Amino acid sequence: MSGVLSPRLVVGLPSFAAEDPGDWGHFFRQARLLDQGGVDRVVVSDHVVFGERLEEYGRPEIGGRRGGTQPTGPDGHWLEPLTALAALVGTTGRVRLGTNIVVAALRRPVVLAKMAATIDVLSGGRLDLGVGVGWQREEYEAAGLAFDRRGALLDRTLEVCQTLWRSARAEYRSDELAFEAIHMMPKPRQAGGVPIWVSGTVNQRVASRLARFGSGWIPWGDAADDVAVGIASMRAALDAAGRDMSGIRVVGTLRLRRGQDGTPDAEATMAPVAELAAAGVTDFAVGILRFPEGDDEALEMVGGLVSAFRSAAGLPATP
Repeated sequence: MSGVLSPRLVVGLPSFAAEDPGDWGHFFRQARLLDQGGVDRVVVSDHVVFGERLEEYGRPEIGGRRGGTQPTGPDGHWLEPLTALAALVGTTGRVRLGTNIVVAALRRPVVLAKMAATIDVLSGGRLDLGVGVGWQREEYEAAGLAFDRRGALLDRTLEVCQTLWRSARAEYRSDELAFEAIHMMPKPRQAGGVPIWVSGTVNQRVASRLARFGSGWIPWGDAADDVAVGIASMRAALDAAGRDMSGIRVVGTLRLRRGQDGTPDAEATMAPVAELAAAGVTDFAVGILRFPEGDDEALEMVGGLVSAFRSAAGLPATP
């Protein structure tokens, strides 16, 4: 399949809503059922604030996606992702918890390092930190940051996080930030710190970021639309940056197929798994699911998807 990297099934959680849902019990319920049903990883999205030019999301040259539209308007309700994942620690016991993505540069690096380490410790080492630069100028302006420097800001943020996670007595120096003899405890449970998943298209800056910091890659734009070509291109870019791609996990998207009754067709949904795995995909994402009202029916749906995935991926029937 993908060398020594075992395939994983990933499902998005509804951490946003176009209108006020009243309460967020559905968020906790779905996380609990996905955990019980055998899904490998759940992920949440990020927007801190919105401006009113949401059409900018359709511009790939600034980090958006060609033809893309946001799932809510500017007054959509978006949970802060790290806070939301922290709340899920006590609701789940096995499933990995991830951001897909967090606009990391909007957070002060030292505080982000502490928040992520805390979640990782409390969850027993289950956090994955997916990061990207985002596409929205207004978010950076509201945070007092320069949108045009978002790539450099993200790199600095990741440098600081990994320095604090890995050093008993940390020091850091750049043009904008310097500290020495700094102690931050507790460290993340995972060796080397919380795994960082770099999101982006195939270009020199993203390849350099992935080579320096990344445990995983979340393809974006054209690289996500044709992930096999994207992986081949990123492999070449990483070779040029001096990093072997063999140990890097890669996300690929599975389109959720439905039967005539509207319920998920698990086997049809998982049919592309073998081909995608041969191309280098390790983590197979199916997006946000619509759950039946009853827990038994919901677990049956999740279990069917997990079983079909594990069969298609050549894994044992039970996690």
